Amino acid sequence: MKINDAVFGALLLVLGLAVLLHVQSFPKIPGQNVGPALFPGSVAAALVVCALLLIVSGVRSRPQARWFEALPWLRSSRHAAAFFAVIGATIAYIVLANAVGFLIVAPLALVAMFIAFGVRAITAVVVAVIGTLVIWYAFYKLLRVPLPWGVLERFAF
Repeated sequence: MKINDAVFGALLLVLGLAVLLHVQSFPKIPGQNVGPALFPGSVAAALVVCALLLIVSGVRSRPQARWFEALPWLRSSRHAAAFFAVIGATIAYIVLANAVGFLIVAPLALVAMFIAFGVRAITAVVVAVIGTLVIWYAFYKLLRVPLPWGVLERFAF
């Protein structure tokens, strides 16, 4: 599906303005000119500027382009299934990760997506397991990001 730039620009404009409003509530640091709102506020301001540019671009191209246009891949059941596999795997990870654990849910989600995208089963399993272990090591061990252990909590180290 192709969506006109003005539509995305409007969505990004709302997001940028919401962030700008929210960062106003961040606490000020006494004796400092900059505080915790500086970086997210700067990014939000840049987002608002880019959103306005997208809106202008979308409105200018409106006579030639539709607001929404279905692309050929939407009529392909294989491509649609792969799209929904990504959405489903993401939702499944969000719902199951804390209870089941990253080391179980992540490779299952990856295998499901790989199969949906046409990767051979054995390749999908090997890459999913190795990829999960590499991601776990990078985030859990090197970056010290707490990934959920779930049912494997007793094996946590």
